[in-house]
Amino acid sequence: MNERAGGRAADASRGRSEGNRKGAGLLRLLGALVVVNALLLLPDFVLLGGRGAAWIAVEACLIASVFALLPRRRSTWIAAIGVGALAVLVFLVEVGETTTWLALHRPLNLSMDVWLLDSVHHLLVGMLGMPTTLLAELIALAVLVGTGAVVAWLLASGPSRLERSGPRAPVLAAAAVVAAGGVALDLIERPDVRVDKPVVRLVRDQSSRWAQTRADRAAFAADLATAPSSYADTPGLLSRLGGSDVVLAFVESYGLSAIEDPRYAPIVGPRLDDLAARAEAAGLHLVSGRFVAPSQGGQSWFGHASMLSGLWLDSQIRYDALLRSGRETLVDDFRHAGYRTVALMPAITMAWPEGVRFGYDEVWARDDIDYAGPPLNWVTMPDQFTWSFLQETIRPREPARPLFAELGLVSSHAPWTPILPVLDDWDEIGDGAVFDRWRDAGEAPEELWLDRDRVREHYARSVEYAVHVAASWAERYLDDGTLLILLGDHQPAPLVTGDDATWEVPVHVLSGDRALVEPFLEWGFAEGARPDGSGEALGMDFFRAWFVEAYSGDA
Repeated sequence: MNERAGGRAADASRGRSEGNRKGAGLLRLLGALVVVNALLLLPDFVLLGGRGAAWIAVEACLIASVFALLPRRRSTWIAAIGVGALAVLVFLVEVGETTTWLALHRPLNLSMDVWLLDSVHHLLVGMLGMPTTLLAELIALAVLVGTGAVVAWLLASGPSRLERSGPRAPVLAAAAVVAAGGVALDLIERPDVRVDKPVVRLVRDQSSRWAQTRADRAAFAADLATAPSSYADTPGLLSRLGGSDVVLAFVESYGLSAIEDPRYAPIVGPRLDDLAARAEAAGLHLVSGRFVAPSQGGQSWFGHASMLSGLWLDSQIRYDALLRSGRETLVDDFRHAGYRTVALMPAITMAWPEGVRFGYDEVWARDDIDYAGPPLNWVTMPDQFTWSFLQETIRPREPARPLFAELGLVSSHAPWTPILPVLDDWDEIGDGAVFDRWRDAGEAPEELWLDRDRVREHYARSVEYAVHVAASWAERYLDDGTLLILLGDHQPAPLVTGDDATWEVPVHVLSGDRALVEPFLEWGFAEGARPDGSGEALGMDFFRAWFVEAYSGDA
């Protein structure tokens, strides 16, 4: 009697233990479903701000269903590790997609955007410093590896004997229903349905973009082969400039939103009015217009190269193809016309073979510039020093030849802190040591960027500073023998502009000689510092051919 009771108790205990084991396994499987589902959908949820974002990933349900049917074997662990790594990889690609939309307002294209990781790293180093950046990257790597390992463990240690403890039909049926439902979602348009297939969508989108990239590469190769390259034989090449110096100055992130957006116009607008007033008081002629930039939020080299080449360069594929080609650019046009050509690029901190490719006589990058002041987060030196260096060092070097100078002005580059005042006394700028007093000024980027409203305010103030400095330089140094073309390189990121903002940038043209700005008026520019928004803005790629034609011929 006691033996039978003891046996029943032992059986009950084993049953409870088996039930607990199965229950724990089921919970682990459900945990895997939740984690994988989050990995696949979270980036899109962030991008959409939760509005209309999916809640269930078909692939996560299928993965959980399949692993519910697998026995606990070595092959199951290998498969689980592969699935964990794949889930993390998809998560990273989706994060890249989200980041690319938020920063550049375009989709991610893996076939040409992987190299942007290096640019992101250098941007973070400029904003946070090398130690903090490396620490953050190591922590992120550890979290990703740990997440993949957790997913693998949850999947491989789920219910281990499901195939022996009950019929498989319910599980297989559930998997089939989920798969069929996912396929059906591709065939109907139901914005209220919160189920998605992110992995399928990712593969489909990236495959399509890869095919489009191949087609675009072929089309651009045809453009390179047929578009005019050299204007060396143009009669009177750039002779209507009369030997005047030409300064082409790109203001970082200076988009039309800085003028028209009601959040920024109260800050930047008065500075434009001040630019017009200063120009008039100094006897300068000022006209303004608009160009369409080939990028938004970054990749300023696309805008620079589109202006120089006369080709629409809106991707790294096109940019690289231009560099590999033997096509001449506006730099060569000025060289053929007897100009000394200079690139003043204080943001270039590494080797820059593009400078050699474009054929500048002189390239002044960060290490070539004798600057004794501090870096200001990502910004290597303030714009006022760059303008002063142009005036005090570059222009006097070879005064017998006219100068064509391309400038990259970076004070309005993110993270937009600190914002410096403009020094009234340009003679005190010297080697830039005067800026040392602002070495630790302003908020730290990691603090400022916690508040989007304050980020936007700092953006507007940085553009206001850039325009103020340019106005001060023009008022002091611009004369009848100089033509200044001051323009934005691109709009800032959608974080600043919003998702529906135009890609247009302002262009301001100044000179003491009205004849030098007259062609821009004929092209449709308006008098003053505010562009006329009534007409259609042309792309930056139109500039080179128009400029050569407008300023060539009998003087």
